[in-house]
Amino acid sequence: MVKSDGVTSIYKGVDAAIGRQLVYGTARIGLHRSFSDILVERNGGKPINFLAKTLSGMASGSIAVCIGTPFDIALVRLQSDSMAPEKERRNYKNVFDALIRTVKDEGVGALYKGLAPNILRGMSMNVGMLACYDQAKEGVAKLLNDPMINGPTIGTKLGSSAVAGFTAALFSLPFDLIKSRLMAQKPDPETGKMPYRGIADCAMKIFKKEGPLGFFGGFSAYYGRCAPHAMIILLSIESITQAYKNTFS
Repeated sequence: MVKSDGVTSIYKGVDAAIGRQLVYGTARIGLHRSFSDILVERNGGKPINFLAKTLSGMASGSIAVCIGTPFDIALVRLQSDSMAPEKERRNYKNVFDALIRTVKDEGVGALYKGLAPNILRGMSMNVGMLACYDQAKEGVAKLLNDPMINGPTIGTKLGSSAVAGFTAALFSLPFDLIKSRLMAQKPDPETGKMPYRGIADCAMKIFKKEGPLGFFGGFSAYYGRCAPHAMIILLSIESITQAYKNTFS
């Protein structure tokens, strides 16, 4: 990509990615923490079990996806457009151009194409990243004899975020693959039909053509994207939250 299209090609869609994180990223994290705090309060201040953490992650992830899907559509289209043959490119200028042209050409509903698989992806990502992080934090703290009286130590944070980075990628990749293929699909030039009719049809075609491992194709690249992002976010959250509590409590 760098040789043929230049260094900027690897950052195609970065404006959509930033917009998506500002909306979707903050919503899913904030909602999960709010839901978790409510569940802890209802549990008498005691740590909640993994099932409760999972339900919190699923609920917050699904709500956040409904808010951030238009930016996700723009991101997928900007990235797929840069890799398409020159004659088939839509040549979007930026995220806003992609959003406006999508609405003009296909209607507002087009901004929510692939919403169902995106919700599944958001739920799995939140469970893998946030619920697993909360659970891993308890286990790592025990291994390191960290009482977590004033919050977890840096060792606990690093160990827990490393686990969460892996589980986030592992849990969400199959749904991310289905979501991306549904969002980027185009009608067949001859028949006018879409390659996939929906989530189940897409999943079945991937399974038949590529086998079970087809859902995890490109895992190393996906992990390389998800893990650092998850670790940075989780480490930042702990530090910011602790600083906030120390300042205002």
